Amino acid sequence: MRYVICLFMVFLLSSTLLYGRILKVGVSHSYANIPAAASIAIPGDSIICYDPVIQGGMFIANLQGNADQWIFILAAANTNVIIRGGSNSIQFSDAAYVHMEGFTVEGQTGNGLNIDDAGSFNTPTHHIRIVRCTIRDINATGNNDLLKLSGMDDFEILECVFINGANGGSGIDMVGCHRGRIIGNSFENMGSNSIQAKGGTSEIEILRNTFKNGGARAMNLGGSTGLAFFRPQNATTEADRIKVIANVIEGSEAAIAFVGCRNIHVSNNTIVRPRKWILRILQETVDPTRFLPCGENSFFNNLVIIDQNVTVEANIGPNTAPETFLFDHNLWWKIGNTNWIGPNLPGTVKNNIIADPMIMQNSTYMIPSSSPAIARGLSYTNTVLDIENHPFNDPPSVGAYEGRKVISTAASISHQMIKYYPNPTSHLLQLQFDSDAPRMLWLYDKNGKIILQSNTQATHNDIDISSVISGTYVLKIIYEDGTWVSKQVVVTH
Repeated sequence: MRYVICLFMVFLLSSTLLYGRILKVGVSHSYANIPAAASIAIPGDSIICYDPVIQGGMFIANLQGNADQWIFILAAANTNVIIRGGSNSIQFSDAAYVHMEGFTVEGQTGNGLNIDDAGSFNTPTHHIRIVRCTIRDINATGNNDLLKLSGMDDFEILECVFINGANGGSGIDMVGCHRGRIIGNSFENMGSNSIQAKGGTSEIEILRNTFKNGGARAMNLGGSTGLAFFRPQNATTEADRIKVIANVIEGSEAAIAFVGCRNIHVSNNTIVRPRKWILRILQETVDPTRFLPCGENSFFNNLVIIDQNVTVEANIGPNTAPETFLFDHNLWWKIGNTNWIGPNLPGTVKNNIIADPMIMQNSTYMIPSSSPAIARGLSYTNTVLDIENHPFNDPPSVGAYEGRKVISTAASISHQMIKYYPNPTSHLLQLQFDSDAPRMLWLYDKNGKIILQSNTQATHNDIDISSVISGTYVLKIIYEDGTWVSKQVVVTH
């Protein structure tokens, strides 16, 4: 099934990719290893790996597809392909338009997976997509990362799993990276950080991820980088223009660290039981003649639950500008202290909510319709998705989840009795419900933009998607009582 899905992605991303070659890798196939296949790969080719275990330590330079014909590196159908050992599983240098999907990476002594620009700062590696990979159990304890990115632009890290990082390393470490999207991943048992963005990294979106014991700083937005490694070389911040939205961060010494960064927006996250601080404001690269102080950052619509381990909510270091921070429309709750008056925060603080968010039992921090977090957030100017990939209302709930009504099990089952076909489809998507009832139908893309919207009461509905471009979409079916069901729809032309 995974192989079929991957091939659909090939077809969707490029009409000309139908003419690409399949390069089979394995002991009984044409190519002994991935570098051998990569050495002859041209735009549009797919490298399919069949061996259950591949020895790490591979180096691949100048593997480049193009905007219309990506190069795919995929695990074969029904095969758990593990890249084990080596200093890195694979080191990609000067790559472009490469999609890697479906691998498990483990046991490296350096970095789990390493992608860089070969030190050629003016020609970054670009358009890289890492999808549904598991990177785990690194065989190192120092400053070693599960996924090391240096000088990479226009990239996506999607639905990957990061487990058991090095004590001194990160899950994802970005140095001088730009225009990236880190979406729908999970991080557990990290060392220093889960995600680190430094060395002039900018225009990054960190959306809808989960973090459990994510390290000393689950998100280190900035850091300390040697001057020679900044990209661009004249950057005046460690990190700039980063959005952190709709993540769940459980544990870690500090959930968020703002370190030498500016124009960072942290919103609609759920932060639960950090071990020492909620957030830190630091400046580790200090040179007032070049670097701007950490400041001009905002923290809004977040739901924060702490316990007695946190006595200082915001740790503030020297050479920073905490007075320029904005804290707005956040909900705060301290377990076991009903007399708590709220956090001690710097900068502009307004519209605080100090209340029990009423987290739903046996959920991953969802909130019911009776929660004081419902509709208490600051409105967005565009559509923003919650951690379950559903649009926030206007005004949004506070936290990573848009609020939902508590309904009976019977009602839930009834709402799920839906047939939709054909899928994939190119012209009509047919919907069949079990009964007549008022419903809203929304079709929206991966960025949360609503493509089609309609109302219906009928048991049978046809949706004309002939004008919708090829891609993967989410169909959201919203019932009169406020509950909803979502389905994935693939459009091909």
